Amino acid sequence: MGIIAFDHVQMTIPVGEEDVARTFFVNLLGFTEVPKPEALQGRGGAWFTSGVVNLHLGVQVPFTPCKKGHPAFLLDNLQETVDRLAKAGAVLKDDKPLPGYIRKFTEDPFGNRIELMEYKL
Repeated sequence: MGIIAFDHVQMTIPVGEEDVARTFFVNLLGFTEVPKPEALQGRGGAWFTSGVVNLHLGVQVPFTPCKKGHPAFLLDNLQETVDRLAKAGAVLKDDKPLPGYIRKFTEDPFGNRIELMEYKL
């Protein structure tokens, strides 16, 4: 008996910023928004999916961006996503090399850290 899969990651956003989050996570990172269960809709936030990756955004008061802890999303074309982010003026940072991967760090519009990775062949 033990953990069998990863269901979702939750990040936080400020109150009332769902539309800004949608623009970033859908248009720039390629997620699709999915409806939150009816029982949770009154809390604000939004839910997204891409393949087997599920991202939940919850509202946090007071809001403080997460600068260290972060999700790491594995992409099939890192450069394409980096180009979209750069064109939109998003933060893009390099970090120390990680064997087997190419990667970049970015931030959502609220300052939450996000790692973007691609397998390096």
